[in-house]
Amino acid sequence: MAAAQGQTSDGADGANGSVDGTEASSVPLPFRHAVDALLSARLRPEVETERTRPPQRLAPHAYAMEAAVVKDGEELADGRLVLLYDPAGHEAWQGRFRLVTLVRAELEPEMATDPLLPEVCWSWLTGAHEARGLTCGEASGTVTRAGSYYFGGLAERMSSTQIEIRASWTPREGLGGVPDTAAHLAAWCDLLCQVAGLPPSGAVDSGVVSLPQRRGPRAP
Repeated sequence: MAAAQGQTSDGADGANGSVDGTEASSVPLPFRHAVDALLSARLRPEVETERTRPPQRLAPHAYAMEAAVVKDGEELADGRLVLLYDPAGHEAWQGRFRLVTLVRAELEPEMATDPLLPEVCWSWLTGAHEARGLTCGEASGTVTRAGSYYFGGLAERMSSTQIEIRASWTPREGLGGVPDTAAHLAAWCDLLCQVAGLPPSGAVDSGVVSLPQRRGPRAP
């Protein structure tokens, strides 16, 4: 299984380097430890991750990473996970840490008509957390499905349906006021793989069936 740390860029590590362009010595210790845990997480081999620029105004401290599920050279799903930290706490979060995510994947067109699709996709998120014994507070989000149909000069392209999950939650803080961000990252990657249509890994089985995923090459 691949380690997230081996797939980050910019040479950043939470303990010895910089976090989001800030010298480690000026970054609060709980946030540094939370980032360290993200970088040490071991993920499924189909998941490729890299560090990306975090949002600048959502919290005093933030760290972001992007991920994609790649199998047989084809990208099946992608997403972004952002770790936010406010040392003073945030009333809406009911805590000092917050995780924010975006997950996207292309599905078979007929799945767009399934009335239970949004509820199923949201259950993947909550099920991924439950399968790893994680407690999440103040969870909120949206599930969006959109279909694209092509006409005229683009009529040769196959119609496509995309599912998009946007969510945020407050992770329970553990020892030293630091949440188990490695487990949250692993759960998020479980969600990403489930949206991509991959079967559960041997270590975790949430009991939720994945939807069928488009497997053929995508039209240019």
